[in-house]
Amino acid sequence: MSDCLDSWAVLRWLEGVEPAASVVDAALQTRPVMSWINLGEVQYVVERRAGRDRARNVVRGLQATLDLDLPSSQRVMDASHIKAQHALAYADAFAIATAIAHRATLLTGDPEILDGDPDWPTRDLRP
Repeated sequence: MSDCLDSWAVLRWLEGVEPAASVVDAALQTRPVMSWINLGEVQYVVERRAGRDRARNVVRGLQATLDLDLPSSQRVMDASHIKAQHALAYADAFAIATAIAHRATLLTGDPEILDGDPDWPTRDLRP
């Protein structure tokens, strides 16, 4: 099974927080999938913390190592259904829908995702 990244995992990787950083680093060697929605979330968080230039550099680097999923109308509807059924952020619903669509394991430490449906394909990256 391949890997899917959400913004939580990428942000912890950027911060060097273990065990997430090592797991994401290994996953990046195999070109994991990530939704453009979640990459946009990474971009705005990095821009708020470190400025626009740093955010652009991070996104540029990630684009070279990720299989980015541009949400189709079906993916939007799938994410909307997930959001309607669970108390989580809309961007998190895209991460879940993307992982399911690609038959990938979602690498995350986000409690809203991990405490959701036990059938979601996830791997907990929290320490």
